[in-house]
Amino acid sequence: MLKKKEMAEALKILETTYAGAKCGLDFSNPFELLISTILSAQCTDERVNMVTKELYKEYNSAAAMATLSEEEVGEKIKSCGFYKTKGKNILATSKILLEKYNGEVPQTMEELTELPGVGRKTANVVLSNVFGVPAIAVDTHVFRVSQRIGLAKGDNVTKVEEQLMKNIPKNKWSDMHHYIIWHGRKVCKARRPLCDQCNMPPFCEYFRKNI
Repeated sequence: MLKKKEMAEALKILETTYAGAKCGLDFSNPFELLISTILSAQCTDERVNMVTKELYKEYNSAAAMATLSEEEVGEKIKSCGFYKTKGKNILATSKILLEKYNGEVPQTMEELTELPGVGRKTANVVLSNVFGVPAIAVDTHVFRVSQRIGLAKGDNVTKVEEQLMKNIPKNKWSDMHHYIIWHGRKVCKARRPLCDQCNMPPFCEYFRKNI
């Protein structure tokens, strides 16, 4: 893992390079982001946005979504993959929101993670992007990139999240989460990282070991 001074320099490079980076999912209200994040599991944001562009024309609230059957939801989200499980979770979550929260999306980690299909990553995405709560959502990009660079170490997402929260100033958690994601998408790719186009080699453990 990077030393304190190196950590600060690496974070500064990410901040400078990806300033303005935002959530890749399209949404206009908390419910839409919640559902889109559930759909994004093992699916690209681009694909999710294609599906939800049509879905949210009629079903962008818990009340509207709850009028559908599991089969109907599944058919509308089929191209996102794992549509049966996701459809079941989306419908169950919509009904819980209506019954327990008057159709609104709750604003705490504890309440969000009690919803079907919602883990810490999804909850952190919602808390950060619609409720302004400082959070770091550890998806596959954040898990991979933060360990390659040396921002965190851990064999599971919980450990990596805990270390990132410790190593990154709290007021930068939400923005840095987006910076790390975009670095993973554009440069530090899973199979073939573009090390020749990267501005992180002075700090990157992966670069030192493999290039």
